Amino acid sequence: MRLTTVHQVTPTDNPLEFVGEHGERLILNVIDHHIIRVRLYPDGKPRLDRTWTVGANGEFPPQGLDRDAVPSLPMDGDAIRVDRRGDHVTLTSKLLQVVIHLDDLRLEWFTKAGVRFAADLRGRAYTYDRAGRAIYHYMERRQDEHYYGFGEASGELDKYGRRITLKPLDALGYNAETGDPLYKHFPFYITEIPDLGLSYGLFYDNLAISAFDMGKEIDAFWGDHHYYTAADGDIDYYMMVGDSYLADTQAYLHLLTGDPALPPKWALGYLGSTMKYTEAPDAQEQLKQFVDKCKEHDIPCSMFHLSSGYTTDEQGRRNVFTWNRSRVPDPSAMVEYFHNAGIKLAANIKPHLLTTHPNFEEVKQIGGFIKDPDTGDPALTMMWSAGGGESAYGAYIDFTSEAGYNWWKAKIKEQLLAYGIDAIWNDNNEFELWDDDAICDGFGKPFRLGLGRPLQTLLMARASYEAVQEYHPGEPPFVLTRSACPGVQRYAQSWSGDNYTSWHTLKWNIPMGLGMALSGFPNYGHDIGGFAGPAPDPELFVRWVQAGIFMPRFAIHSWNSDGTVNEPWMYPEVLSYIRAAIKLRHQLIDYLAYTLEWAVIKTRMALYPLSLFDQLDERAREYQFEYMLGDDLLIAPVFEPGARVRRVYLPARYHWRDVYTGEWYAGGQEIEVPAPLGYIPVFAVGEPLSVPHSEQSEFERLWKISFEAES
Repeated sequence: MRLTTVHQVTPTDNPLEFVGEHGERLILNVIDHHIIRVRLYPDGKPRLDRTWTVGANGEFPPQGLDRDAVPSLPMDGDAIRVDRRGDHVTLTSKLLQVVIHLDDLRLEWFTKAGVRFAADLRGRAYTYDRAGRAIYHYMERRQDEHYYGFGEASGELDKYGRRITLKPLDALGYNAETGDPLYKHFPFYITEIPDLGLSYGLFYDNLAISAFDMGKEIDAFWGDHHYYTAADGDIDYYMMVGDSYLADTQAYLHLLTGDPALPPKWALGYLGSTMKYTEAPDAQEQLKQFVDKCKEHDIPCSMFHLSSGYTTDEQGRRNVFTWNRSRVPDPSAMVEYFHNAGIKLAANIKPHLLTTHPNFEEVKQIGGFIKDPDTGDPALTMMWSAGGGESAYGAYIDFTSEAGYNWWKAKIKEQLLAYGIDAIWNDNNEFELWDDDAICDGFGKPFRLGLGRPLQTLLMARASYEAVQEYHPGEPPFVLTRSACPGVQRYAQSWSGDNYTSWHTLKWNIPMGLGMALSGFPNYGHDIGGFAGPAPDPELFVRWVQAGIFMPRFAIHSWNSDGTVNEPWMYPEVLSYIRAAIKLRHQLIDYLAYTLEWAVIKTRMALYPLSLFDQLDERAREYQFEYMLGDDLLIAPVFEPGARVRRVYLPARYHWRDVYTGEWYAGGQEIEVPAPLGYIPVFAVGEPLSVPHSEQSEFERLWKISFEAES
């Protein structure tokens, strides 16, 4: 069904509203002079009446905000104008103008200077399935556009010609170049149009399973186009235009979805992890040996991840918020041993209970589970954590239920924080219950799971964050989450899930991380060495560690199919290189903390594509496997076996200093530099090319970091 006939135009100017022949409503609001919101309600009212991702004045209550109550910019004289002329209506703010064509209800977008930069597809702008619940938004596609963002998406940084699916899954061993879908739900992207010298962002406030087709679909009748579709809900998007390129449009996303949480400084060190220790019958002894080996091999470590094996009973069933006392006889003593070595502990927890879980009936009685739509009982689904490789049934906690939300917080405090656990690791939280009609309590206003599956992930992160915050008031909580959607950055750090061990993954995880940064989630990293598959060979392990120390999250984690464990000391012949890299990471902690804090305060990014760092350098867009860490360091990871040189492009406006060799280079050129196994190329930015360079870069003067590898 196409929305083409307007039966009524309301007299108000902000919001500006149109009513279709079947009662559909199209509503436009000026939220900020840079931001205009567009809503299409096929049913005449919202299918999900609240939002949890967009806040008013930075407030995000657990119960959500009324979707129609997100404030518009107050009318102040000529700041907002509406002109009604025959077959079109024009809405103008100080910085944006949108023309609404009444003959087919499509929008055309213009800058304050009158430059047309985007438009809906003629005759097919807003469509919906009258027999089902799917919705669509079609737009014209220019040949010179570039698309960035989409959260955790595989492949090239520029998603032109790609189709991206937003359906969070447990994508074990995914292909980092082609895998789709993955773990995250981020319906946000930035369109860059170099010929016009501008970019704009689109954020769709919809948590149903969605997809973006950015030119993969070709249809001769409709011409060049791209589109967004969701399986349910409404079209509710925010058009954002900045004064400059990508930075401003990404910054305005923070105005809507909230600033990222700053992690405690200790969370920026080396974070140890592996599934194997807690799966062992003598798990507590295995964990003790990790602490001892860190000391023996002179490896600094800030935190260790306690994988879920500590919750596994004698039948192999993982029961969250329980301790297997045969594996971990004395949890408090275990925690104390880590703390005495200066290592924090994060415990893995999963948002479901098996039907055999000792607390299953308790949570059922208080109404804390997502419910079956027919019976009202807990909605059961198969869980992988039943033991022995066999499937068994369980139910997911309903974090939109006050009972489930509060039960979760209480259990974190009682079963984890009371033993001294420092941080919370939310895992397996994609909520793969595939009955879209399952019922979420909605804090007393029930709705279908299909409308908001990722909302459960968001509220799980919030509940975990609040539990730590309440137990340790005054200290910044640290929460880690595998799945995420817009808003989760307010509470948690994340990573790229269960990646596969290969040089291919090392390479393609780089643009994946940059895509997350461009999507408003700067506190992100990868499983160093690879999670799934065989152990990395010595060279691959060295290169992965060297790349990982320059990501906001630096964690070595694994579940190797050959039974090995990714540990810093796993290969004595390269231990010196691993030790040097990890020590360098700890020297970088202050800089990383500063960079992340700057990203929050200035709504910028900790990681930058080169094209964003130097927006006037057209060549920089071609280089997606190197990036800026903050405003001072250019990182060029080595991702090819046997490579001992690396070709690096240096953005045009500055002098650059190789921090290993000390050699200076002028920007605007691709150079070949040495990359022996002991280090990866890193360049510190110097003065602009118009200024003679000094003997030291500003970065080296301020932070005095030594980049020499251990001999």
